[in-house]
This record gives sequence, structure tokens and C-alpha cells, in this order.
Amino acid sequence: MDSRRRRRGALLAGTVAGAVLVSAIGLWATDSWPFRDSYCWGAWEQNSGAAFLGDDGLDKSGSERRATESAPPSSVRHHASCTVAVTSTVPDEDSDEPLTFKEQVTVEYGPVPTGVEEHRAWIARYFDGSASQLPDGLDGLVAGDRAMLVLPDTCDVDGRPSAVTIRSESTGDGHLGKVAMPFTIGSRSDVTRLLLDAANTGMRKAGCAPDEPLRMTSPIVTIAEDDETARSPLCRIPGVTLELGRSSQYQEQVGVVGERLQTCSVVWRAPRMPDEPAAQYVMAGEPRLVALFKGLPEGVGNGLVRTECDGRQTVFYGNVQSGLEGAGRPDDRQVFTNFTKSVSKRIGCGAGGVA
Repeated sequence: MDSRRRRRGALLAGTVAGAVLVSAIGLWATDSWPFRDSYCWGAWEQNSGAAFLGDDGLDKSGSERRATESAPPSSVRHHASCTVAVTSTVPDEDSDEPLTFKEQVTVEYGPVPTGVEEHRAWIARYFDGSASQLPDGLDGLVAGDRAMLVLPDTCDVDGRPSAVTIRSESTGDGHLGKVAMPFTIGSRSDVTRLLLDAANTGMRKAGCAPDEPLRMTSPIVTIAEDDETARSPLCRIPGVTLELGRSSQYQEQVGVVGERLQTCSVVWRAPRMPDEPAAQYVMAGEPRLVALFKGLPEGVGNGLVRTECDGRQTVFYGNVQSGLEGAGRPDDRQVFTNFTKSVSKRIGCGAGGVA
């Protein structure tokens, strides 16, 4: 009797185990497995939308996805970062060593940089002319390879606004050395969803989240123009005239042209190298975007002027990098003044506080 009971018990246990295994396989096959990988403090999940998080992101030979992240933001930990990287290898016909590729997406949470040069570099990256303005009152910009969102003032740190940013990087490494390659994270809508998920998660961790999570319901107005060879006046802004040389590798991008935001960026583009920011002009009239320029040296000579347009704070910003420094005609100071006056006139803001 006891031996028959033990056999029936073992058979029943085996049947249950088999059913659990079949059920688990079914869950995994339908992407309902409860133990999918998560990234960036739980903000993103495997197969949750963007291609680099899904199976398509691992379709190259030897592909592998890994993530690294700092401790999440908190009420006393104001900076946090997370990186999701996909690596792959393919044979190199010209070498015994394979070609290796790396595509990565980096998220950063925290206040804008305090150092002037770091601050300017941050603005150059996220106010790039390739980016569209976020809709629905969200304060930020988004492109296929980068995005930035300014957080509510409840998340400010020592009077400095906090932001969440996303950027992509990609390299190929082989017998020619490491080469920078373009990498688009996804559509602007895809990138915005990633941005909002990271922002809402970060704010909850930091204890500064609004009562309702940030959402996007409206379509994004896509920039209609591609970048093109830079010419004067830059971005067709009257008076923004620089001497660029006859065989220029400078590319300009006409960005947002609105009543409360205008962007224009110029980069130096060389084969197998990352784009190098060369010049940038920005007008911002949204309060949270204006706050991002706090801490930079002000005045016409420093390329930053604050004024009021229809009772709202507005900033005019210009930054020329070393490669184009001194290329302004008649000079860099006058070019910035011309930019400020031209845009001020367009938006009905007088002379923009510049004499």
C-alpha cells in the first residue's frame, strides 16, 4: 500500500511539474514571462517597445545586451545614470580579427552641470537643431538619437533645474580602428516614451514626482528639413553671417522655429568621426527651458541675454566653438546681436534688450 501511494505521489508530482514547465514555456513564448529583464531602475523592460530593448536588437551575430546602472536617484542622491548596450561581432574580410560593434543608450538624471564648459556642451547636445519640441506642455526636446526633459521645480537642486536626458552612441572597431557610427534609438515617439518612463521612475525614486505621471498624448511635430551644408546667413537668420571657408565641412540644422523656442546648430562633420559642435543659437521663452541657462555668464560679450517678451522671461543664447571663433562678420559680438534682434523682431519682442 505504502509503495503504491509513493508511486502515485511521484507520478502526480511529475505531472504537476510537467504542467508548470509547459505553462512556463508558453508564457515565455508569448512574451508574458514574468521575469523579463528590466533596466534603468525598472523604468524599461525587455521587449517593451524600442527595438534595442527587443529581440530585433539582438539579430546580429554574437549579439549580447548588457546594462549598467548607478544607484537610483533619491532625496539625497541627485545624480544617477544608466546605460544599456548591445554588442555584436562579424567576420572581417580584411583581418583575422572580427569586426566588433557597440550600440548603447545612456540615461542621466540630475541637475544641469555647474562648470561653464560642461554646461555649454550639455546645451549644445540637447538643444541641437535636429530635435523637435515636446508636445503637451512637456518642457524638452526629442530627436531619434537624443532627448531631454526638464523636470518640475519640485526636483530642483540648490536652485538648479534637474533634467532627464537620453543619448545614443555607436562604434565599429576593426582593422581601421574605432569608427563612430550613427545609431537611431527609434522614432521620436519611441524615444519620448522611453524618456517619460525614465523621468517618472526617477522622480518617484527621488521623492519629487507630481501627483500625476507625465504623459504625452499629442503627436510630435517633426522637423521638416534635413541638415545641409552651412551657409550665410546661418539657418536663414538675418545677420547671422560667418566666414565658413570654401571647402567647408560644416553642416547646419534649422531646428524649432516657434514663438517660444528657436534653435539653430552647426557641426563639423568628418568621416568616421563623431559630429563636433561648432556653433549654436537658441531663443527660449518657456520658464523651465529658460531656467536651464542659469549659471552661465551673461551679457552680449558672453552670448547670453535675458529680457522679457510679453511679460515672460526669454533668453537669447549664442555659442561659437574654437573652430569658428572669430569667423563672425563683422565680428562674433555683432553676429550675436544680429541674431537677438532678428529673432526678437520675428516674435514681436522689440530689440530683445540688446542695444
